[in-house]
Amino acid sequence: MRSLTLSMLMAAALPAAAVAADAAAGKQKALQACAVCHGQVGIAAVPETPNLAGEPEGYIGRQLRAFRSGKRQHEVMGVIAKPLSDEEIDNLAAWFSSIKVTATAP
Repeated sequence: MRSLTLSMLMAAALPAAAVAADAAAGKQKALQACAVCHGQVGIAAVPETPNLAGEPEGYIGRQLRAFRSGKRQHEVMGVIAKPLSDEEIDNLAAWFSSIKVTATAP
């Protein structure tokens, strides 16, 4: 019984993104709002723009929330992130983190 209670407490402490993010919905939103600069699969299409493919889900979510709140400043990203809901941010983070990236050393 004690381990069940501990398991329930741990599950309740998980962030919402770990429980209910929808990568397919994130992909659809990314194609609408992100692809012009970050590319259709998270590989930047514009110089000086970061790749998002394969980045950790938590990192992407934190950065989008920071842009949305104004804590992190960027002329374009502030405008893009401002109307995003927490669910949309979680879904975008799930999508970009689900993309597999490989690297080959020279």
